[in-house]
Amino acid sequence: MAFEGLTERLQNAMKKIRGKGKVTDADLRETMREIRLALLEADVNFDVVKNFVKTVRDRASGTKVLEGLNPAQQIVKIVDEELTKTMGEEAVPLNKSDKIPTIIMMSGLQGAGKTTTVGKLANKLKTDEKARPLMIAADIYRPAAIDQLVQVGEQIDVPVFEMGTDVNPVEIVRKGLEKAAEDHNDYVFIDTAGRLQIDEQLMQELSDIKELAHPDEILLVIDAMTGQNAVATAEGFDKKLDITGVVLTKLDGDTRGGAALSIRAATGKPIKFVGQGEKMADLDVFHPDRMASRILGMGDMLSLIEKTQKKFDDKQAQELTEKMRENTFDFNDFLDQMTQIQSMGPMEDLIKMIPGMANNPALKNVQMDPKDIEHTKAVVYSMTTAERERPEILNPSRRRRIAAGSGRPIHEVNRMIKQFGEMKKMMQQASNGNMSGMEGLMGGSMPGGRMGKMAMNTMARRMKKNKKKRIKKNKRRK
Repeated sequence: MAFEGLTERLQNAMKKIRGKGKVTDADLRETMREIRLALLEADVNFDVVKNFVKTVRDRASGTKVLEGLNPAQQIVKIVDEELTKTMGEEAVPLNKSDKIPTIIMMSGLQGAGKTTTVGKLANKLKTDEKARPLMIAADIYRPAAIDQLVQVGEQIDVPVFEMGTDVNPVEIVRKGLEKAAEDHNDYVFIDTAGRLQIDEQLMQELSDIKELAHPDEILLVIDAMTGQNAVATAEGFDKKLDITGVVLTKLDGDTRGGAALSIRAATGKPIKFVGQGEKMADLDVFHPDRMASRILGMGDMLSLIEKTQKKFDDKQAQELTEKMRENTFDFNDFLDQMTQIQSMGPMEDLIKMIPGMANNPALKNVQMDPKDIEHTKAVVYSMTTAERERPEILNPSRRRRIAAGSGRPIHEVNRMIKQFGEMKKMMQQASNGNMSGMEGLMGGSMPGGRMGKMAMNTMARRMKKNKKKRIKKNKRRK
């Protein structure tokens, strides 16, 4: 995750005041100095940092904060709220046309991941909305750009309209839009050309395409690894094209992540999506409040819940809940769950979404080898049907046979079976509303536990707030 360095610095800044019963003006000044340095090192735009620090300091210096109960927690809450505000407060949906097709023009410099992002977004709409998108290959300059888009289209089963490299891009877009109208596509993505840097010829071509296509959305794709240059790029494209939003790519890379904190504040244009990975499914809606929680090391339970909901349908979830409640969860179910969890992404990334775990020293730099999961699967596959369904019959002789069949040492088999038993017991308790045994995680005994509590409280407030917004919207519709 791009913000790990920033998260650590902010956590350290907060740590100095967290244990104090009273926070003085001097403590606050020192904390704000640390926050300022942390943001600058994360490559956040200087003006954005200056305004952010001033706002937080002004809000936190009031007597109600410094002399109230838990002043450190109140300051963390203020930082969380201001981070959210800096990044845009709420997720901003795609602009959609009243009639099909909705036209989305993709722009950006070379190397930002524009063509891949076109495929990811088309795939997301196809999956989430059952949409029928068309992608237009309008980049005739970059070697193999058209071939790349065609390959992406084949991968996600979305058609690509192309006319080779000898036709003017504006004409390609014209013919592509005619094809979309003919085939009743509900979304059209225009993959435009990029350059190593902004130049007049590129901008003129993009302006001509915009004038022809009248896009509902002009998305700028920016590489998060470009740091402060991302703001200059966004401002340059916005000046010429009046972009409607930004897609931030490579947020999972070795980057300081300052672009995500700078773009909205510097340009006024929202980040709508973030790309974190190479797979076509690795594109997420950008939620400023959730990103703020992750930056502060408070996890991101809402995104984790959404990831889970995508992989588990309601029927599966209901069946699993019943099995947990009735204590009939067996190794067959365990195998299914393990396969589903694998498809959600690297385990270490999922763990960091849990409040209190994001910056837990015990998990720092943890790397969970996918081979470990395969070894566990091999152990389960080596069990008979009866053994999978009735783990209690796994006596020493059966375990030795399983170890030999799976090629794993006997102590590893014993440990896995013991862990399964403990997990099964905890799942049954949780399904019956008994959270005893989990207090350590959220109650403060584990490093980050206090932050975990705060994260859960924050999440509860946001869910309540979102519910009120939905009720208001429904009333207005009526």
